[in-house]
Parts: sequence; C-alpha cells; structure tokens
Amino acid sequence: MLRTGASLPSTDWPAPRAVLELLKPITWFPPMWAFGCGAVAAAAPFSGRWPYLAAGLVLCGPLLCATSQAVNDWFDREVDAINEPDRPIPSGRMPGRSGLYVALLWSALSLGVATALGSWVFGAAAIGLALAWAYSAPPLRLKKNGWWGNAACAICYEGFAWATGSALAGAGAPTLRTLALAGLYSFGAHGIMTLNDFKSLEGDRRLGIGSLPARLGPERAARVACAMMAAAQVAVAILLWVWGRPAQASVVLFLLLAQGALMRRLLADPRAKAPWYNATGISLYVLGMLASAWALRSLGG
Repeated sequence: MLRTGASLPSTDWPAPRAVLELLKPITWFPPMWAFGCGAVAAAAPFSGRWPYLAAGLVLCGPLLCATSQAVNDWFDREVDAINEPDRPIPSGRMPGRSGLYVALLWSALSLGVATALGSWVFGAAAIGLALAWAYSAPPLRLKKNGWWGNAACAICYEGFAWATGSALAGAGAPTLRTLALAGLYSFGAHGIMTLNDFKSLEGDRRLGIGSLPARLGPERAARVACAMMAAAQVAVAILLWVWGRPAQASVVLFLLLAQGALMRRLLADPRAKAPWYNATGISLYVLGMLASAWALRSLGG
C-alpha cells in the first residue's frame, strides 16, 4: 500500500525539490557520457557545433533520461512502496497524478528539443521515448522480463546516446564503426542494468517482476552481468586491433583486467557488493568507452 493516495487525482502541486528527486539527476551521467563519447568518435571539429552539442547533452540527460526515470517511478509506485517508500511518489511528496504529469510534460519537451536537432536525433529520441514508456508502462511493461527490459534500457542509455552525439558532432549519419561500438557497449550495459536491479530484488519478487536477479537468483544474475560486460569489451578490443589501433585496444583490455579483480569480489556476495561495483567497476567500463571513442576519432570516425 502507498502511504498516501498517490495514484488519485489531486490539485496539489509538488515542491520543486520533489520533482528534481523524481527526475534523478544522478542517473543522467551514463547517457551524457555516452553522448560525449559519440561526439568524440565523430572525428569532426567542435567549432561551430557547440550550441548543438550542448542541446544534445541536455536532451540525453536532463530530458530523455529524466523522462525515463519519471515514467518508471510512476508505474513502479507499488514496487517502490515496498523497496524505497521514501521516494517522491510513494511518500506522497508527489501527490495525486503529478508524477504522471511530469512524465508526460518531459516527454513533450524532449520531442520538442529533438525536433530542432535534425532527423537523426529526432528519430533516436522518438524511439528512445517509446522504449522508455514500453519498459515501464502496461501493456508491454518490458521490465517484467529482465532480458527484454534491460536491453531496452541499455540501448537507450548507451547506443542511442552515442549515436546522437556522433550525429550532432559530425552533422550527419554516424559511421558503421561508430554504430558497431555503440551496439557493443549497449550489449555490455545490459549487465550494468542487471546490477542496478539488485536494489529492488525484494519488491520484484513479491510483485512478480522478472528482473534477472529475481528470475535467476542473485548469484547467477551477477555471473550473467559480468559475462556480458566482459564479452562486450573483448569484442571492442578485437575490433580496435583489427582497425589498426592496438594501443587503445590494450587500454580497453587493461581496464577489463582491473574489472576482473573487482568482479571476483562482486561474485562473492552479489547482493551486498552490487552498489560497490557500480561505483568502481563501472567507472573502469566507461573509461574504456572513452578510449574507444578516441580510437575512432583518430581513424576519422
């Protein structure tokens, strides 16, 4: 049960602080980082493109990612009432349907900004928004299946953001090499999303949400997450080597070896160590993304 009538119509407006908490600024970093990697990989001069790049950065983080957080919190309000009852919606700090209204407003703002940035960006934003709603909202509610739900999140947070940065920096379609790395890092991000699901394991089990930790158990889910993250980075290193960039390939492999040591600690106690790994191992993962982006820049995109 929610502590207030959070799902009922109300004329009350939430405090700005509650809205900001609903939009979760801390979650904006991954897509903004992927956007930056895509911009670097485009191998185009930034001069004259700064307004577009700034708008794209806002689109990926404070708009699209924030929208996905608001949508998820609205449709997850019953789960959050179990797992994290102090969140804005279950706590009543976002009264009535205000959480839903914020999600709708931010969706419209996102599409408005994307429209001004060209067809590639608009297309990526529109698909990303569709996946964000499909992830959380019935009837699809992709998050009920951890395989599909995590794939939708990973594609939005990594692949689309990377492609958007490349399109804006290069003023055109991303190259096949850029799309290949964006796809591989999206595959690895599936594992990152699995680790994020550990925090809601109890509520997922009680309400029948098939996140991978709930579906496979914490130990197996952690092994799957590690395998996906590692496989993506090995594939990236192989491509960089084939493309004649052994130095950057070696950097990616070195960072992966460091992650391997951290993964051993994670696998010893996945439920307790998942937040710790997100703060340590994932940092090494995203550094590898940047090294890969610089490799593409040196290749001309």
